Amino acid sequence: MGGVLRGFKMAEEQDLRLELLDIVRSLKTYVRAYPHACGNIHAADRPEVRGSAKSFPTAAEKEAVAARDRSLTLEAVRADMGDCQRCHLGKMRTNLVFGEGNPHAELVFVGEAPGGDEDRQGRPFVGRAGQLLTKIIAAMGLTRQDVYICNILKCRPPGNRNPEPHEIAACEPFLVRQLEAINPRVICALGAFAAKTLLKTDVPITLLRGKYHDYHEIKLMPTYHPAYLLRNPGAKKQVWEDVQVIMKDLGLNNKNGPDM
Repeated sequence: MGGVLRGFKMAEEQDLRLELLDIVRSLKTYVRAYPHACGNIHAADRPEVRGSAKSFPTAAEKEAVAARDRSLTLEAVRADMGDCQRCHLGKMRTNLVFGEGNPHAELVFVGEAPGGDEDRQGRPFVGRAGQLLTKIIAAMGLTRQDVYICNILKCRPPGNRNPEPHEIAACEPFLVRQLEAINPRVICALGAFAAKTLLKTDVPITLLRGKYHDYHEIKLMPTYHPAYLLRNPGAKKQVWEDVQVIMKDLGLNNKNGPDM
């Protein structure tokens, strides 16, 4: 019995050694591929390995690093979407509305879904609600080219109805990758559907707005959708209060409220 136990113990130790070796190899590959992330210290310059034989990444390791880089770009996300038919909305749309703006923006606005104007033009927030959002962005001292604007859904639901769960499930992975590629400091979720989808909550937007929430270590500020403001002008003051919190965090000092 003791021999069997020793055999198991030796096998476990061997597995652990192999796992540690894999981790070390992965770390070496990362350091060579991303020296800037490690203080520009190359392996050959470190005292503990100076004079030792150099170990270069294999072709497979190089391709893995390159593939990771390619996957973390907006162009790659859009290419992967292609002529998306992952839900029935693909057959109804005029244009897929991916998103637009600065690919390295510090601030990303996420709405619910394209409307009729957006569907026709293939651009987010270009209708009446979009014009109001543009005014809000301008009041922050920014332009649409400074921020990034997109939606939970990339295709217009018929009649501008609310997104359905299976539509969100089909589209949200691409939104997640968009946000990963941009890596903003702040996300502004416009409206209940955007906020609830990103935060995975059923808490009403009235309780969510006005304070930051965490989205994968990115600050997320929920506020009312510009389309809601067109129907309820009294809520514009609250949106401007929410926006001012974002402005303070981003170091924007424009004190003039939007001409809404």
